[in-house]
Amino acid sequence: MDIIDGLRAFVATAETGSFTGAAERLGVSNRLTSKYVAELERRLGARLLQRTTRRVGITSAGETLLARAPALLDELDDMLGAVSEESRGYSGTLRISAPVTFGEIAVKDLLARFAAPHPALTVDLRLNDRYVDLAAEGIDLAFRVGEGGMPSLKRRKLGEIVGILVASPAYLEGRAAPVVPADLRDHATIVDTNRTDPARWVFVRDGEEVAVEVASRFMVNSAQVARDLAVDGWGIAFCPTFVLGDDIAAGRLVRLLPDYASPNLPVSVVYLAGRTLPRKVRALIDFAHAEMRRSMFG
Repeated sequence: MDIIDGLRAFVATAETGSFTGAAERLGVSNRLTSKYVAELERRLGARLLQRTTRRVGITSAGETLLARAPALLDELDDMLGAVSEESRGYSGTLRISAPVTFGEIAVKDLLARFAAPHPALTVDLRLNDRYVDLAAEGIDLAFRVGEGGMPSLKRRKLGEIVGILVASPAYLEGRAAPVVPADLRDHATIVDTNRTDPARWVFVRDGEEVAVEVASRFMVNSAQVARDLAVDGWGIAFCPTFVLGDDIAAGRLVRLLPDYASPNLPVSVVYLAGRTLPRKVRALIDFAHAEMRRSMFG
């Protein structure tokens, strides 16, 4: 066994809490992962992990090793990657997490453009509206919408998402369009449950915040579906502008309450603190920052 393989297996097992999680991260079998750790323990003459039927714990010797091994492996990968990338471009696998709708509309094409010059690079994009545990799931980089975060993560802001109220001309036909936020109580609304406090819509005008509780006709966990239902005439939706495309210009949707702004949501990339970022991850962060500011956030 190469000691580097043993260190990788140990770090992945310690961070995910199981040989199964480590095997999935490393792309090898559970048996081989366990074998690498056992051989590393024999070589060091110390037990690094405590095995139980449900979970793998870490010993004091393991904690000592875990304090330094990840940085050592990151530095090694960075050194080897620098040599390789000079001739072949980026290689290996980039594991990316993103919210479903934002990932489908904004992230997938960005990743395709980033990967195009690097034929040896594999992109593993995982779309999920929950906040994933980067360490446990082996994620290199996550796109996040909103302020939520953890102290163990570093963040780089890419821009801000603007939300606006929209409805279809068909829905508004024969109805009085809302003039102030309180009028929304008399309308059918489509609520995106991914939002914080989904049925409480907040607006700002002249520095004063106004909030209204809306009665939902539909509740969905997708900004894209909220937009689709609005286009089909089922009610008023509070949508981020990136899902609307040319809907307003084409007349499929009408903007409502244009004099009332909504608090913008920050869009960021987050990654684990205290680790040396691989060159390809640093490059992707810079690429995302430049591309999204050009195409989405001006």
